[in-house]
Amino acid sequence: MSCQTEYIFSDTFEVTDDVKRAFDETGYILLKDVLDKDELSKVEHTLTGSDAITKHMYLDTHDGDRRTDKVMWSFPGNDVTGMVARSEKIAGTMEKLLGGEVYHYHTKLMMKDAGTGARSVWHQDYGYWYLYGNLFPDMGTVFIALDPCTRDNSCLQVLRGSHKCGRLDHHRVIGQMGCDEERTQQIKEQCQLEYIEMDAGDALYFHCNLIHSSSDNTSTKRRWAFLTAYNRASNNPTIDRPHPQYTKLHKVSNSAIKSCTNYTDMEGKRFMNPGYKTILPNS
Repeated sequence: MSCQTEYIFSDTFEVTDDVKRAFDETGYILLKDVLDKDELSKVEHTLTGSDAITKHMYLDTHDGDRRTDKVMWSFPGNDVTGMVARSEKIAGTMEKLLGGEVYHYHTKLMMKDAGTGARSVWHQDYGYWYLYGNLFPDMGTVFIALDPCTRDNSCLQVLRGSHKCGRLDHHRVIGQMGCDEERTQQIKEQCQLEYIEMDAGDALYFHCNLIHSSSDNTSTKRRWAFLTAYNRASNNPTIDRPHPQYTKLHKVSNSAIKSCTNYTDMEGKRFMNPGYKTILPNS
């Protein structure tokens, strides 16, 4: 019998035994309506109302005339985006899914613009996080859709239950770190391919070993996403670069997102460049 993986967020939503079981079995859950229209508007204003964040943008993926741009930072900060990453419905939910205290590993804004967004090859996040001193796969990501994500504009594709295969070897594929292609093809024959179509404000919580990808954005619609990665406190990396070792996450109530009026002060975020060297917030 197939596990339910889609739920609707409300003030009474809880990670029940059934929700945790679904996450453990499939490697992900989709939580609808996590951010409402007002919260999405505040996030959008923070991202586009000034260049406080986007001035740190760099080319993440390049494939011919297609590209995906990224901004990445290591600490959540106290602006609106920081409130999202520190909120109970984002961080607290992931904490319960991973089964223990988590801290903020990093956040990134992924920008696939209309008609030009480049594909992301099949990969596992732990495929390279493993190389950063994380000894255990006690990690996960929350992918928040800032725009509707459909098959046409490059929604995530996942191989359901593939996190149970463990970490795969990764190597360079069109300039990206991708899973071993032969093994991935074999896994596709066992693990169902799912297209995770999302409305703006929906959130996908997924395990670091879940194999996932996305296509080129050939549509006329932008596909921006806000992703926050978390690590279990018990899984403190053996090295402190490129992402931080355990740093206490000071969670906030869900209401902190709407009450926050800080759209431009990014003090403490520690932005990163493509070489994974730290950039001071105002450099």
